[in-house]
Amino acid sequence: MPHNQHYDVIVLGAGAAGLFAAIAAGQRGRRVLLLDHADEPGKKILISGGGRCNFTNLHCAPDRFLSANPHFAKSALARYTQHDFIALVRKHGIAFHEKTLGQLFCDGSARQIVAMLLAEARAMQVDLRLAHRIIGVTRADQFRVVTDHGGFEAPALVLATGGLSIPKMGATGLSHDIARRFGLPLVPPRPGLVPLTFQGELLELMRPLSGVALDSIARCGRIAFREAMLFTHRGLSGPAILQASSYWREGEPLLLDLLPGREAAALLRAAKRARPRAEPRTVLGELLPQRLAQALATQHLPGLRMADLPDRALDALAALLKGWHLTPSGTEGYAKAEVTLGGVDTAALSSRDCQAKSVPGLFVVGEAVDVTGWLGGYNFQWAWSSGWVAGQAA
Repeated sequence: MPHNQHYDVIVLGAGAAGLFAAIAAGQRGRRVLLLDHADEPGKKILISGGGRCNFTNLHCAPDRFLSANPHFAKSALARYTQHDFIALVRKHGIAFHEKTLGQLFCDGSARQIVAMLLAEARAMQVDLRLAHRIIGVTRADQFRVVTDHGGFEAPALVLATGGLSIPKMGATGLSHDIARRFGLPLVPPRPGLVPLTFQGELLELMRPLSGVALDSIARCGRIAFREAMLFTHRGLSGPAILQASSYWREGEPLLLDLLPGREAAALLRAAKRARPRAEPRTVLGELLPQRLAQALATQHLPGLRMADLPDRALDALAALLKGWHLTPSGTEGYAKAEVTLGGVDTAALSSRDCQAKSVPGLFVVGEAVDVTGWLGGYNFQWAWSSGWVAGQAA
């Protein structure tokens, strides 16, 4: 095999985790090949955060990640922290700001983050090859990756091709397929951070409300998120719903508080006393967006004036506003999911460097692993952290 086809490390996938693994390995003097089937690197980085890239979160901590093993992410997150990545962003002179809840965004464009990563990769002499379709991966004494542009060999292979979310961006299950071929078990993948869909009467209620957004608390089991929610023509979305969706399982209810921090029953009873002649929808319209107030008043407060309504009707509506039980019929699927839950089982990997215990030299990082962060920069931090620890060992 010609010398230029042999490397110390081959990284599959030029997204966040792959670029970072390649950079980290390059910093150790490794000869690194970075392969991607796309025609440009970091495509998901470019569309993230509305094009401004929510690149990490100040409040990053292991309890904000979902995994069959909640302890697995601790080591990588501690070895390469959000503060380490922020220092790199500052070094490259990229201006950024905190939006809400510790979320950090570029002031300018996500392209600045991709440019930074490419500059770091160039400095480490990473050989980046785009538009290379992977045909096969085997291992004898070394890993051999066959592409539609020829074959490459290395003693270390890093799987960083992401998950199944956003297939229109070129997402495939390649890392999962290769991991399976090498005998690594998978936690069944499913869409995460994804809008929820409804059917029947609930959908009839929601469809005319499409576009209505409000502050809410979305609760799934014991976990609750206070952020905006949004009605869509197929159900519910918005940050609170996306967060809860990662914890939601088919057949389970979702619990919504539409008036966070406010006593609905007391407010409605006080309005009835103070303004007995007011229309219920007018009173509700002061607490909720107009269209939602109108829909709920029509359904639950059929009286003409507040004075006409018995307190029990007000209390029943208040209970609904503070704890609306809804059972979604499903999700919008991978097409609209921001991440893939599940993936390569962490039991098969070392938490220190994401290396397969049964296949020395094989590493799995980023979204391909059964570690999924909350919305708000957590998944990027997992990409940087897992990529870095693998690059330190590859």
